[in-house]
Amino acid sequence: MAKKFDIVALGEILIDFTETGISENGMRLFEQNPGGAPANLLVTASHMGYKTAIIGKTGSDMHGSFLKKTLEEENICTDYIVEDNTVFTTLAFVALGENGERQFSFARKPGADTCLSAEELNKDLLKDCKIFHFGSLSLTDEPAESATIEAVKTAKEAGAIISFDPNYREPLWNSVKDAAETINNAIQYADLVKVSDEESIMLSGEKDYKKAALKLLQKGPYIIAVTLGEEGVYLACNKGNGVIPGFKADVKDTTGAGDSFWGGFLSRYLGYKEDIESMEWDKWKTCARYGNATASLCVQKRGGIPAIPGRRDVESILYT
Repeated sequence: MAKKFDIVALGEILIDFTETGISENGMRLFEQNPGGAPANLLVTASHMGYKTAIIGKTGSDMHGSFLKKTLEEENICTDYIVEDNTVFTTLAFVALGENGERQFSFARKPGADTCLSAEELNKDLLKDCKIFHFGSLSLTDEPAESATIEAVKTAKEAGAIISFDPNYREPLWNSVKDAAETINNAIQYADLVKVSDEESIMLSGEKDYKKAALKLLQKGPYIIAVTLGEEGVYLACNKGNGVIPGFKADVKDTTGAGDSFWGGFLSRYLGYKEDIESMEWDKWKTCARYGNATASLCVQKRGGIPAIPGRRDVESILYT
């Protein structure tokens, strides 16, 4: 049976206030950028021509309205965003280093994204997608944690491919141990997993990301993709493993880099119209190259959603 949506994602919808310089009074300036990892990923897939929808919660405030309008302009279905007048839309303040790396401070005590409940899920939507994607920020607090696991189980039972990106943010967890335990428990439901090299080591207890990837595969996923920054990505599955090199880029801001990589990767996979078990290793490598190209363009601009490239731009560096 055909599915209505190519990718449905659940998770944080938030504002990144990204550092942009110094004012005349010597104070730091921050730019309001719409973001949240699941939203960034869906925007990428939407730019590649795929039909997407998002599940999440915002406050009934100026930031929530801005986020919803932004996503609608990106052709993402926002019908399943819950607006709540008792909590405030989650905010993240992002300081940038000279190399584009980030330091986060979250306004989230609680943020609206943590307040989504299982009762607010639309089960029909969860049963009507090819890929269901989630991250770990919705696993840090209740009731969102229970809602996330319920959504994953519902989508998986309906035949969806489950995509997972831990996207670990230390300030949002009680401890590294709690984070590792919760994320590892979630990995068992996933078919396709994207982690950074640091995350792979934290989650596996290994000292090398290659050994870490193989250990994470044993938890059940079919693919583990370990992002390596400008070096590209280490891809591992039962049909092969290896580093797929990245593309050179003038890095201004790494916000959304991993999200756009994974959005590009999943989009290219959808283009093959094959089951994950039947995909050949060379095609998985092509998915990774597509993701690498997408991320290399994203990091050359500031912000999450505003920096995500279009399909033509990605393919121009892949096929020229």
